[in-house]
Amino acid sequence: MTAIHQGLDARRGRRALIAGSVGNLIEWYEFGVYGYFATIIAARFFTPEGGSEIEALVKTYASFALAFFFRPVGAALFGRLGDRVGRRPVLVLVITLMTVATTLIGVLPTYAQAGALAPWLLTFLRVLQGLSAGGEFGGAVSVMTEFAPRGRRGLYGSLQSFTVALGLLGGAGAAALLATVLTEEQLGAWGWRLPFLLTLPLGLGALWLRLRLDETPEFVAERSLERPPPREVARAIALGAGRIMGWAAAGYTFLVVLPSYLQSSLGATFQEALVATVLANVGFAVTIVPAGLLSDLLGRRAVMLTGAVLVVVLSVPLLNLLQEPGVSNSVKGAAVCGAGAVVGLLAGPGPAMLSEMFPARVRYTGLGLAYALSNAVFSGCAGLIITETIERTGSVDIPAYYAAAACAVSVPALLTLPARRVRGAKAVAERTG
Repeated sequence: MTAIHQGLDARRGRRALIAGSVGNLIEWYEFGVYGYFATIIAARFFTPEGGSEIEALVKTYASFALAFFFRPVGAALFGRLGDRVGRRPVLVLVITLMTVATTLIGVLPTYAQAGALAPWLLTFLRVLQGLSAGGEFGGAVSVMTEFAPRGRRGLYGSLQSFTVALGLLGGAGAAALLATVLTEEQLGAWGWRLPFLLTLPLGLGALWLRLRLDETPEFVAERSLERPPPREVARAIALGAGRIMGWAAAGYTFLVVLPSYLQSSLGATFQEALVATVLANVGFAVTIVPAGLLSDLLGRRAVMLTGAVLVVVLSVPLLNLLQEPGVSNSVKGAAVCGAGAVVGLLAGPGPAMLSEMFPARVRYTGLGLAYALSNAVFSGCAGLIITETIERTGSVDIPAYYAAAACAVSVPALLTLPARRVRGAKAVAERTG
């Protein structure tokens, strides 16, 4: 009987991993595609006759940032539902909303076709994506870590971050393929729509998986217990956001903003920028799962502090290397791959670290809000801040300063983590140190 139960638990855990992570993959695939095609989207939706390219790019990133600022709203709305009615029904609702909004971007009329209505329609769909993305992370990480075997939350949670890399790589791969097989005119006219339309079959597959998902035993056991005081939860949310702000800033700077930065500031071609982005995401993907597993053995603090300090130390030398014309492409490729690998040290343990800060009865809301707030400010605004600051100052080192500064501020918050792995289910105050 015990063996049967163990087999059932293992099967439910694997199903939770797949169903939980697939929505994150779709979300980051779309955000990656939007970032990779930022210059094309700017030209099609934000460039009326007489407008400048840099102004259009800033407006495109403003729409990008707006979606991130609706993430905390989605995290609060869907998180509250998920902590009351269950993870499964809310995750089903979230993936449906995300799929519909992303697919509709692929059929939107452009500025030339709909005039000033076009950017407003795009922004509205980005808002819907922000709401759904805000409800995605908290529920998915809750499901994955609550089904994790004892001592393996870091490993299970890291798979959520791993799907970020897969999503961004999928977006980059789709963009690179289209840039190869289509002419520049075809890509700008209609080719950019295809990656957004691909979300429909992906989303339907994710919906099917989530409809078969079981509710987590930990949530069922704790749902009727008294919730922690709101002030205690708010403190944990603020501390969690501070712990991952470096991850948010460095991740989006090196993994998403990089293509447009290389094109607009360093004169790289679209294909060259995509190759650099693919290499950065490969480095990111390679280190995420080992970093999560290592955090189960050594503790979250040691691994995440190492990543944050490396970003602070290496960001400026990395960008200076990319700016140097005498350096070979292979060396530059290794550098961007290394930058992605360092971000993986933050992203691998991050989901488990956030999950362990909250008891199950407020976990969906708590970790979702911490993640959404940090990403709204430090990821969503990355492209806007970097592009606008470069335009005003003329300094091409701004991305390095941005990532390094955010990680430097994260270090004191990460130092509050326990030196070793936290065992068992403790109160919020014990988990936050």
